[in-house]
Amino acid sequence: MAQNQQLGIITVKVIQLLKNIKLGKRGRKRIYWIVTIGFLSLNAIAYTFAYALTHFRSPEEFSLGLSRQIGTRTPSDLGLKYTTQRIPINQTEWLETWFIPVKDAASKGTIILFPGSSGSKARQLLAPAKAFHELGYDTLLVDFRGVGGSSGNTNTIGIRESQDVAVSTSYAQKSKFKHPSILYGISMGSAAILKAVADKKVNPDAIILEEPFAKLVNAVGSRVSRNHLPSFPLVELIVFWGGIQHGFNGFDHNPVDYASQVKCPTLILQGELDQWTTRVEIDRIIDNLRGYKQLIIFPRTGHNLLVTVDKQRWKKDMAKFLKRVN
Repeated sequence: MAQNQQLGIITVKVIQLLKNIKLGKRGRKRIYWIVTIGFLSLNAIAYTFAYALTHFRSPEEFSLGLSRQIGTRTPSDLGLKYTTQRIPINQTEWLETWFIPVKDAASKGTIILFPGSSGSKARQLLAPAKAFHELGYDTLLVDFRGVGGSSGNTNTIGIRESQDVAVSTSYAQKSKFKHPSILYGISMGSAAILKAVADKKVNPDAIILEEPFAKLVNAVGSRVSRNHLPSFPLVELIVFWGGIQHGFNGFDHNPVDYASQVKCPTLILQGELDQWTTRVEIDRIIDNLRGYKQLIIFPRTGHNLLVTVDKQRWKKDMAKFLKRVN
């Protein structure tokens, strides 16, 4: 219903725009036809854009969609011993994980790591896992469905992935991993964590959010603007058709709102020059958090993997926060 309301709002705005055009009857009719064809074409573009953003293809496939991220590196390349485990979601779906324990059972706790959109554990999580390992924490690196060694070929920008967060957290609890249990997410992974806490009743001891986005509409808008495309109504149509394709309402996917359900200690890491999320949006997320909260800004950097930008500072700030949790 909400999806249809959004499409109705877009249509009404277009009609109002047409009414304001002062032309003769023949000219107005011609404009109506041009706008109608243009609007239908824009819907086709938005549908294709939404599909390409949320579907993965194998590298050898010639089709729409992002290239499926697998990666060839493993923790062994960083000198870390690990075990691979598939966590079943149902009879046909699973998550692939890597568990990296600290030597000599001296663990201070467990960090569960989740990548960003289209990222995999091999491509995005090895660097932060190495740093957490050096700080004395066991780590569980998780591939969301659609990437790495997990099942599927789609992503939903944090909506369905919140279930993956819940499944992974439950697995860690059943496996009796060392407490405290802390969730760490990058970009979309942060959104999935916030939704899991708000909607799936996941209850970690703390969460670490690196470069989260506040609202899906705004996140899509940032990407459209960066490609020098008109925001309205393309952004709304992309979110609309993405929701239709995957069966969710993208207009309600707002991590800034999920934050109001978070009561555990929260650390947010953000690049000062992040091109996808503004400082105002980050401050709104911070304001909505109900527990202890801390924001750390990395100067002169954008939407990057921050541990690779300044590892020493990243580890120092992380150690201070984790000491509070322990």
